Formats: sequence, C-alpha cells, structure tokens
Amino acid sequence: MAHDQDPSPNAGVANQKAIDDWLPITSSRNAKWWYAAFHNVTAMVGAGVLSLPYAMSELGWGPGSVIMILSWIITLYTLWQMVEMHEMVPGKRFDRYHELGQHAFGEKLGLWIVVPQQLTVEVGVNIVYMVTGGKSLKKFHETVCPNCSHIKTSYFIVIFASIHFVLSHLPNFNSISGVSLAAAVMSLSYSTVAWVASLEKGVQPDVDYSYRAKTKSDGVFHFLSGLGEVAFAFAGHNVVLEIQATIPSTPEKPSKGPMWKGVVLAYIVVALCYFPVAMIGYWVFGNAVEDNILISLEKPAWLIAIANMFVVIHVIGSYQIYAMPVFDMMETLLVKRWNFTPCFRLRFITRSLYVAFTMFVGIAVPFFGGLLGFFGGLAFAPTTYFLPCTMWLAIYKPKRFGLSWTTNWVCIVFGVLLMVLSPIGGLRTLILSAKNYQFFS
Repeated sequence: MAHDQDPSPNAGVANQKAIDDWLPITSSRNAKWWYAAFHNVTAMVGAGVLSLPYAMSELGWGPGSVIMILSWIITLYTLWQMVEMHEMVPGKRFDRYHELGQHAFGEKLGLWIVVPQQLTVEVGVNIVYMVTGGKSLKKFHETVCPNCSHIKTSYFIVIFASIHFVLSHLPNFNSISGVSLAAAVMSLSYSTVAWVASLEKGVQPDVDYSYRAKTKSDGVFHFLSGLGEVAFAFAGHNVVLEIQATIPSTPEKPSKGPMWKGVVLAYIVVALCYFPVAMIGYWVFGNAVEDNILISLEKPAWLIAIANMFVVIHVIGSYQIYAMPVFDMMETLLVKRWNFTPCFRLRFITRSLYVAFTMFVGIAVPFFGGLLGFFGGLAFAPTTYFLPCTMWLAIYKPKRFGLSWTTNWVCIVFGVLLMVLSPIGGLRTLILSAKNYQFFS
C-alpha cells in the first residue's frame, strides 16, 4: 500500500518543493533579462574564440566565412527553439535539458539520449578550462617576468583550481551572476584586444592565404579539424534551459520574453567577439597564424599579459556556469534518488570532489585541447546543432516539406555531418602530435 509510506499527500509535495528550493537550478527564480544575457555570453564565448583565425586558415576565406555565418544562424535558431520549448506545456517548466529530452523521447530514452552528452560536454569543458586557466596564468607569469625561474604548468593549474574550491560553493545561478558578468565583460575585452592589436600590427608583408597543407589529404584533414573548432566555438546550448529556469514566469508574462531578449543581446555580443577576431586575425597573419592568436601577437608584452589575465578571469566564470548543471545533477541524484538530507555538508563534499577531479584530469592530461577537437565534434554538435531540432520534430510534428520541417532537417543534416566529420580531423591531429605529448608535463 502506498499509504504506509507517506501519511499525507501534501507532505510529499511540500518536501519536493523544499528540495527544489534547495537545488541549484530551481532555487531562485528572480533573474532579470540581462542576467540571461551575460550568462549566455559567458557560456558561449569560450577561449575558443582565440583559435578562430587558425580555424579560418584551415578552412580558407570562402568556406570559412560561410561556415561561421551558417553556424551563427543555425545555433541562434536552435537556441530560439530551446527558449520556446521551455514552457510549451502550460503550467510546467522544463528547467533542465534532460527534462525536455524526457518529454520528447519518453522517460527512459530521453535520459539516455541527453544526459551522457550533456555531461560529456560540461565535464569536458570544465577540464579544458582548468588547463586553459593554468596555461594562461603561466603565460602571464612568463610575459610579466621573463627572467623568473620556470614553474611547471601543473602548479599553475593547482593555483587556478584553488579559486574554484571557493567559488563552486556559491549555491545557484543567481549567486554567480556577478562572476558571470565579469566573465562576459572579459570575453568582449580580450576579443577586442586580439583584433585591435592585429589591426595595429597591419597585414604582414609575406602574408599567404593559400592552404597550409601541401598534400590533398592533409588539406582535407585540416578542413575537418577547422570545422570542429568552429563547432566548438558556437556551443553554449547545454546550459540554456538551466539559465532560463532562473527567470520568473507568469501565464501573462512567460519567461521566454525576457530570455529571448537576453539571448539576442548575447548573440550580438558573440558576433562582435567572433567575426572581427576570425576575419582580421586571418587577414593580418594569413596561414602563418598560431592556434592561439595571442601567441602570434608577441608584442607589446604588457598588452598580451593583460589579455591573458582577461582569459583567466573569463574562464573562471565559464567554469562555474558549466559546473552548475553538473552540481545540480549530482545533488538531484543524491537527494531525490538516494534520499540524502539536503545540507551544506553534502554540497561542500560533492562540489569539492568534483573540482578536485577536474583539476587532477587537467594536470594529468594537459594536452586536453587536442582531445577537445575530438570530443567537441562528438558531443557538442548534437546538443547544439541538432538535438533541439529533433525534439522540435518529435513534439510539434510539423507538416512534411513545410518550412519548419525543412529547416529542421537541414539543421539536422548539417549537425550530423559536423558530428561525423570533425572528430576525424581531431583524431588525426591527436595522432600526429601524440609523440610530443607528456602526461603531467
């Protein structure tokens, strides 16, 4: 009998509500629309923007520009779908990516389709950001003080992680909005530094826009890993429902209004960050550009030092934005499935373990960026380019060959191609550079 377990049905509901008020994503729903804007900018504009000129050099002028613009449009469209689907069932909100997945594909299947991919992306990004943060700190140290003794990257990763041991205990999205705002401002700043400094340097005398590769097969592989890099740069959809969950909603004023305002603003900022950096960086350096544009601009030293510090601050914010849904999943599992009591101690232990885990992997595998091109294609393309479209088709069932149907299928085809092709490029890069990799370097 069900009655033995729970004497009054209301106790269960109240208990559920208390748990929801404690979980990071559903706890505070009083965000303003501009919060959504900076959370989205922080989630979207990764340090991946600095490798865009390199991706352009692998793709070439024509294909590169087309792929950049297409990605921008397609990801904006899939983002719009996510924002629309957040409240499509009256009175219910899909606060997490997998809840929407369960609605579209069924309870069991939805979880298995969405959760592994979402976790791969979020944990992957967190590990990469550990390494990026550590490396940028190291670069900052080397630029500011070229004669100091050499400190290993591992130590810088530990220094960087120490910040997260503190920040990850902020309970929910709204409490990190300050960190997130700083990060969003930083991403705009270092993108601007990158393209203004390139412009200042002027087009190099021996600039060459032909493909870097000498052979046909090399060219193809480079093209594919360029695709992966662009796909990685435009992936911020994993956390979009979680961000929208923080916005208040009433039947008269649903959350999609303010959220969409925030998204559009975020996308304008993204365009201002991405397009100038990619185009000007490639225009100035041609195919001699490094995979991080800040390396191509060696001087002036103080500017490069500042830009690296900006990267560090931004990565701190991004790490938190991507970690929050992971914390939410861990805590949901512990509290709802395994009936732990929601308390500070539980949170303190789980979150510290998670930060420690990403730190150790980052230290052990500092060439994680190469792995990213590989994972980027596998996990980023689906969650960003075609999972939203598939859900849309599954839920709304639009008319065959109608506008909506066709658009979604075009996105799905594009996304599947990205998912299949970019890991090939990434894998080859990994194999070629594997001989220089060192664990714990």
